[in-house]
Parts: sequence; C-alpha cells; structure tokens
Amino acid sequence: MQTHLAPEFKDSREGRAAEAILRKCVHCGFCTATCPTYQLLGDELDGPRGRIYLIKQMLEGAEVTRSTQQHLDRCLTCRNCESTCPSGVDYGQLVEIGRQLVDERVKRPVAEQAQRWLLKEGLTSPLFGPAVKAGQALRGLLPAALQNKLPVNGNPDSGAWPTRTHARKVLMLAGCVQPTLAPNINAATARVLDAAGIQVLLAPKAGCCGAVRSHLGDPQGGLDDMRRNIDAWWPQVECGEVEAIVMNASACGLAVKEYGHALAHDPAYAERAQRISALARDLSELLPDLVAALQSQLAGAKLPRVAFHPPCTLQHGQKLRGGIESQLRTLGFEVEIAGEESHLCCGSAGTYSVLQPELAYPLRDRKLGHLGKLDAEVIASANMGCIQHLQSGTETPVRHWVELLDAALQTRGR
Repeated sequence: MQTHLAPEFKDSREGRAAEAILRKCVHCGFCTATCPTYQLLGDELDGPRGRIYLIKQMLEGAEVTRSTQQHLDRCLTCRNCESTCPSGVDYGQLVEIGRQLVDERVKRPVAEQAQRWLLKEGLTSPLFGPAVKAGQALRGLLPAALQNKLPVNGNPDSGAWPTRTHARKVLMLAGCVQPTLAPNINAATARVLDAAGIQVLLAPKAGCCGAVRSHLGDPQGGLDDMRRNIDAWWPQVECGEVEAIVMNASACGLAVKEYGHALAHDPAYAERAQRISALARDLSELLPDLVAALQSQLAGAKLPRVAFHPPCTLQHGQKLRGGIESQLRTLGFEVEIAGEESHLCCGSAGTYSVLQPELAYPLRDRKLGHLGKLDAEVIASANMGCIQHLQSGTETPVRHWVELLDAALQTRGR
C-alpha cells in the first residue's frame, strides 16, 4: 500500500512504524473474512482492511473524527487477521498506533473517559481486592457487564501453595486481577510444576503486564508497568537463577513476549527487555516436560471430557496452536475443539467485554453454541479473561487447563 505521510507524522517514530506496516498491505481482503466484528456488523470500516484505510487517511492528513475513534475501538485486537494475512501485516501494532494517535486528536465523552480511567487504574491497583469484595456486596446495583466479572460465591479458594525446593526454577507473573478473581489458577500452576520438579518463584514487586493501560489509551503507563516488571525480575534473571518467566494467562504471555519491541526505543531498558522477552514462556510451552514427568502420576485417574477454547492471544498472538490439546490427550484427557469457528474470538478481549458489551456478548454466545455441541463435562481455556467471559453464559464449568491437571493429580493422592 503506497502512503504519503503528512509532515506531522513523517519524522515521528509512530509515523515511520505505521508506514512500514502499511506498505505490506496489498488490499486483498482475506482479513475481512475472519474478522469477528465484520461478521457481526457487515461494515467494511469494522473490519481490518477498513480500519487500515482509516489509519492511513489519518497519517496522510485527513480529518480524524469521533466515528474514526469508534471504528478502532470496536476492534477486539484478536489478531485473527494476522493469521489470515498472506502479506504478514502487523495489524496489532498498527491498530495500537492508530488508537494512540486518534485519541490524541479526538476527545472522548466525559462518561467514557471516566469509565476507561476507572478500568485502567482500578484493575491495576492494590485496592482491587477490597473493591471486588465491595462489588460483591453491592452486586445487584452494578451493570450486568460488571456483575459478570465478579465471582458469584465469594472469593474462590486457591488451596495450598507447594513448599518444596527444586533445582529447576521459573519466575511466574501472578498478574493484576487473577490473584483476586481466580487465585486457584496460580496455585494450581505452582502445584503442577512442583509435581514435575520445577519450583515457581514470584517477584513481589511485579504487577500488571502493561496490557491494561496500553489498551486503554495510556501507552506511557503501559511502558512504565513493563519497566517495573523488568526491574522486579532482573536480579533473578541476571544471576541465572531461573530458566524462564512463565505466564499462565495467554494475554499476559503475549504482552511480555513483546516487551523487546515495546521498549526498543528506550536505551535504558531495550537490552533487558529483549532478554526478558526471550525468557518469556506461555505455561503451555512447558507441557512437553510436564507430560514426561506426570504421565505415571496420572495413570488410572478418572479424567473429564474437555471442550477446549484456544484464546486469540494464544493462537493468533503467540502463534501457539494445538499443543495444549495434544499434550492433554497424551496425559489421558479426552479433549475436543469446536470444529466451527475455533479461530474466532469469544468476545472477552480484556476490558472489551465491559466497554463493548453489545458486541462481546453475541460473540460469547456464538462461541458457547459451538462448544456446547461437544457435550463436554468442562470447558477449558488458557486465559482468565476468556474463562470468566464464557462462564457468564453457561452452566458448564469453565476452567484453566492447568486446574484440570492439578485436580487430576490431587485425585491421585499426590
């Protein structure tokens, strides 16, 4: 795609980065066929190609309007279009640049500003836990989109954290909201890795991966979160104590794997960010080691029938496809994946389901319709946002796959 940047963008870092991405696009439209919002709305401007045109026009000096902002807001950033694109367009990076530049030029309504501020500050705050308890007490007064994010039966139990030490050690990012809303995911991860001879370490000063602020119009705040995490992890990384930094939320894993790109312009952090990204692993990438270590421990265990939902951040962002399903089958689980539209987003997309419920819930119901055909005892996924969003629309239990593995190990009396 040929571009002619306006003077204000020609020499900017964002302008140069966007131009390089735009030049890869060949207008083919393959991306449109796999875009969830285009499938729902049927509007070219609510598909990747249309949004690319809007960003291109802005960079070439065209007027930016509230309509432009809304079309970019409706993008789930699921990156399905990247998996489809034959030209390798880095759409995820481009839409983030576009959103940042549009937000600098178009003022949002006051109520919208307040909602986005509360999300980015509230979800990443140490006060998030107490706020959740207050929200549970006042549940009936909250909007449905927020009610669906709160645990129904008080605070879920996480069980015991392992105390053994092992020669093999990994750092794990606990996350910002997961320790409050779904603490068993982290504890289950630690127990499963412990059973395989791997010790989980936590850096107390590490927090949000940076995605929340970055996706809510605060790119500098997102970069600060990334820098804080790098500082928190660096002592154990520098001395070689850990072999990897593990994320059990695929959205966080994608974010940390992109620290090197996000901080490439920062001379104080660029080199360390690259090192951190090189060490970042989605928990599923450890599964081959876990299978070898745990197979005998699971022999004879009664395992549930599982319908697996692969998060977009796993299959399209990290490009990790099929590994969880195949390794769980090796361990004895009966795992199926919906044959129809397994590539499409469930509508969670971080804070998207709060900000765009009129699109998020039809996508959820569409996904659950396909998963329901598998007649499974449990739905499994690899990202807390997807798990919560799907659970709000079904009576079938929705769990992280590592919780299923942990439960099976505990059943065997480990």
